[in-house]
Amino acid sequence: MRMNHVRSTILLVTVLATLASAGQKYAANGLVLKVDPSHNSIVVSCNAIPGFMEAMTMAFGVADAKELNNLRPGTMIEFTLVVDANSSRAESIRVHSYQGLEPDPLAARRLKLLDTASRGRASKAVSIGEVVPDFTLTGEDGRPVTLSKFRGKVVTLDFVYTRCALPNFCFRSSNNFGNLQRRFGHHLAKDLVLLTVTFDPVHDSPDVLQKYARSWKADPNGWHFLTGSAADVRRVCDLFGEDYFPDEALMDHSLHTAIIDRHGRLAANLEGNEFTSTQLGDLVQNLLASAKMRR
Repeated sequence: MRMNHVRSTILLVTVLATLASAGQKYAANGLVLKVDPSHNSIVVSCNAIPGFMEAMTMAFGVADAKELNNLRPGTMIEFTLVVDANSSRAESIRVHSYQGLEPDPLAARRLKLLDTASRGRASKAVSIGEVVPDFTLTGEDGRPVTLSKFRGKVVTLDFVYTRCALPNFCFRSSNNFGNLQRRFGHHLAKDLVLLTVTFDPVHDSPDVLQKYARSWKADPNGWHFLTGSAADVRRVCDLFGEDYFPDEALMDHSLHTAIIDRHGRLAANLEGNEFTSTQLGDLVQNLLASAKMRR
Protein backbone atom coordinates (compact mmCIF):
# COMPACT_ATOMS: atom_id res chain seq x y z
CA MET A 1 0.00 0.00 0.00
CA ARG A 2 2.78 2.37 0.97
CA MET A 3 4.68 1.64 -2.26
CA ASN A 4 1.52 2.25 -4.30
CA HIS A 5 1.04 5.59 -2.50
CA VAL A 6 4.61 6.61 -3.33
CA ARG A 7 4.14 5.64 -6.97
CA SER A 8 0.87 7.60 -7.16
CA THR A 9 2.56 10.66 -5.66
CA ILE A 10 5.42 10.43 -8.13
CA LEU A 11 2.96 10.08 -11.00
CA LEU A 12 0.96 13.11 -9.81
CA VAL A 13 4.09 15.26 -9.51
CA THR A 14 5.18 14.15 -12.99
CA VAL A 15 1.80 15.06 -14.49
CA LEU A 16 1.78 18.48 -12.79
CA ALA A 17 5.31 19.17 -13.97
CA THR A 18 4.34 18.22 -17.50
CA LEU A 19 1.31 20.54 -17.43
CA ALA A 20 3.42 23.39 -16.07
CA SER A 21 6.06 22.93 -18.76
CA ALA A 22 3.37 22.77 -21.46
CA GLY A 23 1.80 25.99 -20.22
CA GLN A 24 -1.69 26.93 -19.15
CA LYS A 25 -4.20 27.33 -21.99
CA TYR A 26 -7.06 29.83 -22.17
CA ALA A 27 -9.74 30.52 -24.77
CA ALA A 28 -9.20 34.12 -25.89
CA ASN A 29 -10.58 36.58 -28.42
CA GLY A 30 -10.05 40.17 -29.47
CA LEU A 31 -9.38 42.71 -32.19
CA VAL A 32 -6.11 42.63 -34.14
CA LEU A 33 -4.25 45.95 -33.95
CA LYS A 34 -1.01 45.06 -35.69
CA VAL A 35 0.44 42.14 -37.66
CA ASP A 36 4.23 41.72 -37.76
CA PRO A 37 5.18 38.72 -39.93
CA SER A 38 8.89 39.55 -39.72
CA HIS A 39 8.79 38.86 -35.98
CA ASN A 40 6.03 36.22 -36.06
CA SER A 41 3.83 38.32 -33.79
CA ILE A 42 0.54 40.15 -33.48
CA VAL A 43 -0.77 42.87 -31.20
CA VAL A 44 -4.33 42.25 -30.01
CA SER A 45 -6.82 44.28 -27.99
CA CYS A 46 -8.08 41.32 -25.97
CA ASN A 47 -11.40 40.86 -24.26
CA ALA A 48 -11.29 39.84 -20.60
CA ILE A 49 -10.52 36.22 -19.76
CA PRO A 50 -12.53 35.40 -16.62
CA GLY A 51 -10.31 34.26 -13.78
CA PHE A 52 -7.11 35.18 -15.59
CA MET A 53 -6.92 38.77 -16.86
CA GLU A 54 -8.90 41.91 -17.53
CA ALA A 55 -9.39 43.31 -21.03
CA MET A 56 -6.07 44.70 -22.26
CA THR A 57 -3.77 45.17 -25.24
CA MET A 58 -1.03 42.56 -25.56
CA ALA A 59 1.57 41.37 -28.08
CA PHE A 60 1.77 37.64 -28.80
CA GLY A 61 4.26 35.56 -30.67
CA VAL A 62 3.11 32.70 -32.88
CA ALA A 63 4.96 29.47 -33.55
CA ASP A 64 3.77 29.24 -37.15
CA ALA A 65 3.94 32.40 -39.29
CA LYS A 66 1.26 30.93 -41.59
CA GLU A 67 -1.30 31.69 -38.89
CA LEU A 68 -0.82 35.38 -39.68
CA ASN A 69 -1.65 35.08 -43.38
CA ASN A 70 -5.32 36.11 -43.20
CA LEU A 71 -4.98 38.66 -40.42
CA ARG A 72 -5.25 42.42 -40.85
CA PRO A 73 -5.71 45.32 -38.41
CA GLY A 74 -9.39 45.35 -37.52
CA THR A 75 -9.87 41.57 -37.79
CA MET A 76 -11.76 39.92 -34.94
CA ILE A 77 -10.08 36.65 -33.93
CA GLU A 78 -10.46 33.75 -31.53
CA PHE A 79 -7.36 31.89 -30.38
CA THR A 80 -5.80 29.74 -27.69
CA LEU A 81 -3.57 31.71 -25.33
CA VAL A 82 -0.74 29.56 -23.99
CA VAL A 83 1.01 30.92 -20.89
CA ASP A 84 4.05 29.35 -19.26
CA ALA A 85 6.50 30.59 -16.66
CA ASN A 86 8.49 32.78 -19.06
CA SER A 87 6.33 33.63 -22.04
CA SER A 88 2.93 33.60 -23.73
CA ARG A 89 1.90 32.84 -27.30
CA ALA A 90 -1.16 32.58 -29.51
CA GLU A 91 -2.10 29.27 -31.09
CA SER A 92 -4.95 27.99 -33.27
CA ILE A 93 -5.89 31.47 -34.48
CA ARG A 94 -9.30 31.64 -36.14
CA VAL A 95 -10.84 34.63 -37.87
CA HIS A 96 -14.20 35.41 -36.30
CA SER A 97 -16.52 36.26 -39.18
CA TYR A 98 -19.36 38.62 -38.36
CA GLN A 99 -22.82 37.10 -38.55
CA GLY A 100 -25.56 39.63 -39.27
CA LEU A 101 -28.31 40.04 -36.71
CA GLU A 102 -31.12 40.95 -39.09
CA PRO A 103 -34.54 39.60 -38.03
CA ASP A 104 -34.88 37.95 -41.46
CA PRO A 105 -31.43 37.30 -43.02
CA LEU A 106 -32.96 35.58 -46.05
CA ALA A 107 -35.06 38.64 -46.85
CA ALA A 108 -32.01 40.85 -46.46
CA ARG A 109 -30.04 38.71 -48.90
CA ARG A 110 -32.87 38.84 -51.42
CA LEU A 111 -33.08 42.60 -51.08
CA LYS A 112 -29.34 42.82 -51.65
CA LEU A 113 -29.56 40.78 -54.85
CA LEU A 114 -32.44 42.91 -56.13
CA ASP A 115 -30.60 46.10 -55.25
CA THR A 116 -27.40 45.00 -56.98
CA ALA A 117 -29.28 43.92 -60.08
CA SER A 118 -31.15 47.22 -60.28
CA ARG A 119 -28.02 49.37 -60.29
CA GLY A 120 -25.77 47.16 -62.34
CA ARG A 121 -22.42 45.91 -61.21
CA ALA A 122 -21.48 47.17 -57.75
CA SER A 123 -18.38 49.33 -57.44
CA LYS A 124 -15.30 47.54 -56.19
CA ALA A 125 -14.65 48.14 -52.51
CA VAL A 126 -11.27 49.56 -51.53
CA SER A 127 -8.80 46.96 -50.26
CA ILE A 128 -6.63 47.39 -47.19
CA GLY A 129 -3.55 49.42 -48.12
CA GLU A 130 -5.14 51.09 -51.14
CA VAL A 131 -5.67 54.83 -51.37
CA VAL A 132 -9.33 55.70 -50.86
CA PRO A 133 -10.69 57.61 -53.90
CA ASP A 134 -11.60 61.18 -53.10
CA PHE A 135 -15.23 62.12 -52.57
CA THR A 136 -17.30 65.14 -51.58
CA LEU A 137 -20.51 65.05 -49.56
CA THR A 138 -22.53 67.69 -47.70
CA GLY A 139 -21.97 68.32 -44.01
CA GLU A 140 -24.60 68.97 -41.36
CA ASP A 141 -23.95 72.69 -41.79
CA GLY A 142 -24.81 72.49 -45.50
CA ARG A 143 -21.21 72.98 -46.61
CA PRO A 144 -19.26 70.55 -48.81
CA VAL A 145 -16.86 68.17 -47.07
CA THR A 146 -14.11 66.59 -49.17
CA LEU A 147 -12.10 63.59 -47.97
CA SER A 148 -8.78 64.87 -49.35
CA LYS A 149 -9.14 67.93 -47.12
CA PHE A 150 -8.12 65.68 -44.22
CA ARG A 151 -4.95 64.27 -45.79
CA GLY A 152 -2.29 64.20 -43.09
CA LYS A 153 -4.83 63.17 -40.43
CA VAL A 154 -6.26 59.82 -39.38
CA VAL A 155 -9.89 59.55 -40.51
CA THR A 156 -12.41 57.18 -38.92
CA LEU A 157 -15.64 56.73 -40.87
CA ASP A 158 -18.91 54.96 -40.09
CA PHE A 159 -22.43 54.66 -41.58
CA VAL A 160 -25.81 55.25 -39.94
CA TYR A 161 -29.32 56.48 -40.59
CA THR A 162 -30.97 58.65 -37.99
CA ARG A 163 -34.29 56.76 -37.88
CA CYS A 164 -32.60 53.49 -36.87
CA ALA A 165 -34.34 52.22 -33.74
CA LEU A 166 -32.08 49.28 -32.88
CA PRO A 167 -29.62 49.98 -30.02
CA ASN A 168 -27.01 47.51 -31.27
CA PHE A 169 -26.77 48.98 -34.78
CA CYS A 170 -26.62 52.70 -35.65
CA PHE A 171 -26.89 53.80 -32.03
CA ARG A 172 -23.94 51.62 -31.13
CA SER A 173 -21.89 52.97 -34.04
CA SER A 174 -22.56 56.54 -32.99
CA ASN A 175 -21.85 55.68 -29.36
CA ASN A 176 -18.49 54.25 -30.44
CA PHE A 177 -17.68 57.57 -32.09
CA GLY A 178 -18.86 59.44 -29.02
CA ASN A 179 -16.38 57.43 -26.97
CA LEU A 180 -13.64 58.14 -29.50
CA GLN A 181 -14.39 61.84 -29.19
CA ARG A 182 -14.00 61.66 -25.41
CA ARG A 183 -10.86 59.50 -25.53
CA PHE A 184 -9.07 61.51 -28.22
CA GLY A 185 -10.41 64.98 -27.51
CA HIS A 186 -6.90 66.45 -27.65
CA HIS A 187 -6.33 64.86 -31.08
CA LEU A 188 -9.73 65.65 -32.58
CA ALA A 189 -9.57 67.95 -35.61
CA LYS A 190 -5.79 68.22 -35.19
CA ASP A 191 -4.76 64.59 -35.85
CA LEU A 192 -8.05 62.71 -35.96
CA VAL A 193 -11.30 63.31 -37.84
CA LEU A 194 -14.59 61.42 -37.45
CA LEU A 195 -16.95 61.14 -40.43
CA THR A 196 -20.47 59.73 -40.06
CA VAL A 197 -22.19 59.09 -43.41
CA THR A 198 -25.94 58.57 -43.68
CA PHE A 199 -27.17 56.04 -46.25
CA ASP A 200 -30.67 57.52 -46.03
CA PRO A 201 -30.24 60.89 -47.78
CA VAL A 202 -33.97 61.11 -48.57
CA HIS A 203 -34.75 61.61 -44.89
CA ASP A 204 -31.38 62.70 -43.47
CA SER A 205 -31.04 66.26 -44.70
CA PRO A 206 -28.34 68.56 -43.24
CA ASP A 207 -30.90 69.95 -40.77
CA VAL A 208 -31.79 66.46 -39.55
CA LEU A 209 -28.11 65.54 -39.24
CA GLN A 210 -27.42 68.74 -37.32
CA LYS A 211 -30.02 67.76 -34.70
CA TYR A 212 -28.57 64.25 -34.61
CA ALA A 213 -25.07 65.68 -34.11
CA ARG A 214 -26.28 67.80 -31.21
CA SER A 215 -27.81 64.75 -29.56
CA TRP A 216 -24.32 63.24 -29.47
CA LYS A 217 -22.69 66.50 -28.40
CA ALA A 218 -20.45 66.21 -31.44
CA ASP A 219 -17.59 68.67 -31.83
CA PRO A 220 -18.29 70.24 -35.26
CA ASN A 221 -14.57 70.81 -35.81
CA GLY A 222 -13.67 67.15 -35.63
CA TRP A 223 -16.85 65.08 -36.08
CA HIS A 224 -18.76 65.66 -39.33
CA PHE A 225 -22.12 64.19 -40.37
CA LEU A 226 -22.44 63.75 -44.12
CA THR A 227 -25.26 63.39 -46.64
CA GLY A 228 -25.63 64.05 -50.36
CA SER A 229 -27.38 62.89 -53.48
CA ALA A 230 -28.47 59.26 -53.60
CA ALA A 231 -25.81 58.55 -56.25
CA ASP A 232 -23.00 60.21 -54.29
CA VAL A 233 -23.94 58.45 -51.07
CA ARG A 234 -24.15 55.13 -52.89
CA ARG A 235 -20.67 55.61 -54.34
CA VAL A 236 -19.14 56.31 -50.93
CA CYS A 237 -20.91 53.33 -49.37
CA ASP A 238 -19.67 51.09 -52.18
CA LEU A 239 -16.07 52.15 -51.48
CA PHE A 240 -16.28 50.53 -48.05
CA GLY A 241 -18.63 47.63 -48.80
CA GLU A 242 -21.57 49.17 -46.95
CA ASP A 243 -24.85 47.62 -48.11
CA TYR A 244 -28.30 49.05 -47.41
CA PHE A 245 -31.79 48.33 -48.64
CA PRO A 246 -35.18 50.00 -48.07
CA ASP A 247 -37.46 47.72 -46.05
CA GLU A 248 -40.91 49.29 -45.71
CA ALA A 249 -40.46 52.37 -43.50
CA LEU A 250 -36.96 51.43 -42.32
CA MET A 251 -33.66 50.16 -43.76
CA ASP A 252 -31.80 46.86 -43.70
CA HIS A 253 -28.08 47.50 -43.70
CA SER A 254 -24.66 46.11 -43.00
CA LEU A 255 -22.23 47.63 -40.51
CA HIS A 256 -18.80 48.98 -41.42
CA THR A 257 -16.35 51.21 -39.59
CA ALA A 258 -13.32 52.25 -41.64
CA ILE A 259 -10.03 53.84 -40.64
CA ILE A 260 -7.97 55.79 -43.17
CA ASP A 261 -4.33 56.65 -42.43
CA ARG A 262 -2.58 59.99 -42.85
CA HIS A 263 -1.64 59.12 -46.44
CA GLY A 264 -5.24 58.44 -47.45
CA ARG A 265 -4.85 54.65 -47.45
CA LEU A 266 -7.43 52.30 -46.00
CA ALA A 267 -5.86 50.96 -42.81
CA ALA A 268 -8.81 48.91 -41.50
CA ASN A 269 -12.42 48.13 -42.33
CA LEU A 270 -14.24 46.61 -39.38
CA GLU A 271 -17.44 44.73 -40.13
CA GLY A 272 -20.22 44.25 -37.62
CA ASN A 273 -20.79 45.39 -34.07
CA GLU A 274 -18.97 42.80 -31.99
CA PHE A 275 -15.92 44.93 -31.20
CA THR A 276 -15.99 47.31 -28.26
CA SER A 277 -15.48 51.06 -28.40
CA THR A 278 -12.29 50.49 -26.39
CA GLN A 279 -10.97 48.10 -29.04
CA LEU A 280 -11.83 50.59 -31.78
CA GLY A 281 -10.01 53.25 -29.77
CA ASP A 282 -7.01 50.97 -29.33
CA LEU A 283 -6.85 50.54 -33.11
CA VAL A 284 -7.02 54.31 -33.64
CA GLN A 285 -4.39 54.84 -30.92
CA ASN A 286 -2.06 52.34 -32.56
CA LEU A 287 -2.43 54.08 -35.91
CA LEU A 288 -1.91 57.55 -34.43
CA ALA A 289 1.20 56.37 -32.60
CA SER A 290 2.73 54.56 -35.58
CA ALA A 291 2.03 57.50 -37.85
CA LYS A 292 3.67 59.86 -35.36
CA MET A 293 6.79 57.71 -35.18
CA ARG A 294 7.20 57.82 -38.97
CA ARG A 295 6.92 61.59 -39.15
